[in-house]
Amino acid sequence: MVPGEQGQRRDVWAFYSLTAFAAVMYAVPGEWIPALAPLRLALMTSVVAAGLMLIRRLGRGEPLYLDGARGWALIGFSSLAVLSVSWAVNAEVARYTGIELLKLTAIYLTLVNVITSGKRLVVVCGAMVLASVVTSIGVINWYMVGEDLVEGFRARWVGVYADPNHMAMNLVLVVPLAVAFVARKGSAWVWRIACLVAAVLAVVAIVLSHSRGGFIGLSVAMGLWAFREKRRIQAIVVGSLFVVGLVVFAPDSFWARNETVAAFHEDASAMGRVYAWQVASRMSLDKPLLGVGAGSFRYAWAEYAPPEATRAYVAHNIFLDVIGELGWVGLAFFLVFAGGASGGAFAASTSRTMGWMARALSAAVAGYLVCDLFSGYILSAHCYVLFGLAAAAHRIARAEEAKETQGVPEGRSSAAPVGAWEGSGHAA
Repeated sequence: MVPGEQGQRRDVWAFYSLTAFAAVMYAVPGEWIPALAPLRLALMTSVVAAGLMLIRRLGRGEPLYLDGARGWALIGFSSLAVLSVSWAVNAEVARYTGIELLKLTAIYLTLVNVITSGKRLVVVCGAMVLASVVTSIGVINWYMVGEDLVEGFRARWVGVYADPNHMAMNLVLVVPLAVAFVARKGSAWVWRIACLVAAVLAVVAIVLSHSRGGFIGLSVAMGLWAFREKRRIQAIVVGSLFVVGLVVFAPDSFWARNETVAAFHEDASAMGRVYAWQVASRMSLDKPLLGVGAGSFRYAWAEYAPPEATRAYVAHNIFLDVIGELGWVGLAFFLVFAGGASGGAFAASTSRTMGWMARALSAAVAGYLVCDLFSGYILSAHCYVLFGLAAAAHRIARAEEAKETQGVPEGRSSAAPVGAWEGSGHAA
């Protein structure tokens, strides 16, 4: 085998491993199949993908693409988290959080280096949609049998989905992706039905979570997708069907919990968010530049909370969490990263060949960030995968635009100015 063919094969296997990671992220087989737990499939598939990508780059003498300002901002953000060990309220937690953020940064960089074509982008998104069926069924099954319901009525599942709010926001991001596949003209009818089933099950699971932030995020995501989709009439019809289904089939407890927003002073969960936001504000006033240290929000709670807030909560807002733990410096890094990835998805929406997927990704990003205004999970792999997909869509769209500008006939490879990988002739 010649060196070029060997590098090509490694690149393809890196893509397969990355796709497997995206599926495992939702199916989490190690959480409900005891025999698979020791394998740590998410870690294994992500390490294999990153390792093969690096070996290929080193073997061909190609530089690692760091994705410009947003990539460097993420590297700065995770590096700041590691450095915060020296001033954190809880150094051990800060060390763990910093290391985990470095892992998530590696996943993001693997995504933007491996997903180099519209076909690859669609395959990874499709894998997430299909795997989300496992999560949704798990949530629905637990609700039906009454297993481990939070507050006696809020559904959840295993692993990262044990928190109803976290579960809901992770399912919110797959709904616009699934609906985009359903509305895509020319897709195989079997695949469209599978995506429709995935979307319906995800919406049901979100409803059963009784997550108010999840409901708002889902509404924003679907509304934005329907508004921006080029075949707007069809998009509005599809979106309306989901709304009608939600209104008809949602249990009374779902609407009852959402109505408590108007009387949040009487709702312990809502007041927990208010207290958390007050704590974040006081942390920022006390340590504005660097915060209390990565992961240390709850450990610094007692020092900053009002007397009536006797229970320590998470920040319940990702931006306030960042500013509380890593200060304005950390927030600047995070905003450049998140804003760059989000803006990239919107910019890619005009792409001739993959704009339909970019519009779904931009809707998913918007819905996810709305959920994060009420939740806030810095260490969520779903967040960095979603932003990685958005950034990859942007770079693919730019490469496509560059080829059209240069007048390169479709089907022929050409070296694009945004990175050496663009002209490498990936077939998968």
